[in-house]
Order: sequence, then C-alpha cells, then structure tokens
Amino acid sequence: MSMRVYLLKDIEKVGLSGEILKISEGYARNFLIPQKLAVEITRENERSYLSRVKTVEKRKEVIATKTSMLAEKVKEVELVIKRKMHHDGKLYGSIGAGDIVEMLAAKGISVSKNQIEFDKSVKSKGVYEVEVKLSSKLKPKFKLKVVSE
Repeated sequence: MSMRVYLLKDIEKVGLSGEILKISEGYARNFLIPQKLAVEITRENERSYLSRVKTVEKRKEVIATKTSMLAEKVKEVELVIKRKMHHDGKLYGSIGAGDIVEMLAAKGISVSKNQIEFDKSVKSKGVYEVEVKLSSKLKPKFKLKVVSE
C-alpha cells in the first residue's frame, strides 16, 4: 500500500520539503510521520497543501540555476598542490578528497568530501582529473596538478 504525504523537510533520495509524494505506507507511518518529516495528505487537508506545492516548483528552478552556476565555476578551476616528494616523484603521503574540499573552499566553492570523485588516490606528481558530483546529471570536472615543493 502507498499513501500521499507532504514533506516538511528535505530528505535525501526521497524529495524536497514542500513536495507531495506517493510513499509506501509503512515508511510514512513508521518513519516520516513520527520523525515530523512529513504529513499525511487526506481529503480534508489536501487543498491547503496543494497551494503550498506551487512555491516548491519555483524553489527547484532557483536550486537548478545555482547548481549550474556552481558547475561552471568548478569547470574553470585548476588546482595546483605543492607537496614534498621522493626523488622519483612519489609523495610522502597521499592527497585525498578532504584536501581538495579545503582548496576548493579557499576559491569560494563549497562542496563536501562525498561529492569529490577521482579514479585513484593521488600519490605522485602529475595532472589528475577530478569530478565534482553536484547532482545525478551535473558532474563537472577540473584539473588537479600535483607538483614538487
């Protein structure tokens, strides 16, 4: 069985606050409603919640615009990391997502570690391609250059 609910808060992989969704009854009754994350849509309250849904559409457009602007900003970035290395070009440590997040933040781009994706851990000098997962469709890439200090 499924039921219609109005989301009161953004829930990852479910929806944004202000959306009306069809969700399994068990998930709604056992988790969403007790946690005050959603309200059941009934015949009595349907009209009042439907009027609120229109503002969500505008908010989604704003979010999409901000995300695409951020994607353009990410594409233009080229990060250069200076690290101590062995003679053969291998790093003493490795460069992880946390290092990249900090460097992007210094350039005014705010992302989290789980949005940073690159093929392998960076352990030697060279140029690497780093992907930033902003949404399921928007995944801009930029160059990460590792050089010796």
